Amino acid sequence: MTVSRDSMDGRKEAVTGGIGAVGVQAVDIDGEVEKAMSGLGLLAAGANVIMQLARPAVGYGVYESKVETGRLDRHPVKRTRTTLTYLAVASLATDEEKKLYRRAVNGSHKHVRSDENSAVEYNAFDPELQLWVAACLYRGFEDVYKILYGDLDPVTQDAFYQRSATFGTTLQMRRDMWPADRDAFEVYWNENLGKVAIDETIREHLYGIASATFTPKLLHPVVGPLNRFVTTGFLPQAFRDEMRLPWSVRQQRNFDRSMRVAALVNRFSPKILRMFPYNFYLWDLRRRIAKGIPLV
Repeated sequence: MTVSRDSMDGRKEAVTGGIGAVGVQAVDIDGEVEKAMSGLGLLAAGANVIMQLARPAVGYGVYESKVETGRLDRHPVKRTRTTLTYLAVASLATDEEKKLYRRAVNGSHKHVRSDENSAVEYNAFDPELQLWVAACLYRGFEDVYKILYGDLDPVTQDAFYQRSATFGTTLQMRRDMWPADRDAFEVYWNENLGKVAIDETIREHLYGIASATFTPKLLHPVVGPLNRFVTTGFLPQAFRDEMRLPWSVRQQRNFDRSMRVAALVNRFSPKILRMFPYNFYLWDLRRRIAKGIPLV
């Protein structure tokens, strides 16, 4: 198998897999990434946030953050915009756009570091923590893709995995830190599950995210239980255990049924609607760059 990529961006990759002496299979990895960037995939967003923040240094870095406007519980619209723009940039933008957005994010991240009063030591520029966040994002997008489209063939899955390194390299994670292949990733993932630990403080904060308490209070009775159900459904069992979220066989059946409906809706949605809001935030980024408006 041959995999070629240009720079850290990985756009326009040509991925081919030899099939004996008979023929060669080409993979349009840009197209597969665009498919993964489905707005319905945001159903898994709460679960992915919990996975990222389950590492104490990431959890307390967000919980104690001095960047007031970056807090989801206080500024949900702005936090959502910056997070989804980052995902769109890391997945679909050019190298130059990545560089500009990295600079903007760094301006906020420089304030996210522990002090003498912090519960644990953390630094938003720590590439090891960025590797963990990138790993969670890859795992989340992989799960969403499988739910919406089914399993990828091995060649495409390898290419999708390699492309996902940009979730970390768009910030300070070095490309050589990304596990070499999917087998190496599974070793990394399983080893780092041992570093997952959610205490009462972070659990309460994450339970609020799972219950969508950042939405208007009028919506809480409906949105809260629904979001908590979907979030718990997307969580691997180790994270459910840390969050103390119960999950039954019946709930799993209901979750699977709901995801089949989501996949059906996704299949018949026009691309411009299917990719919303990621396509909107990428457009907004380019508009901001052109007009000199702050990116974060």
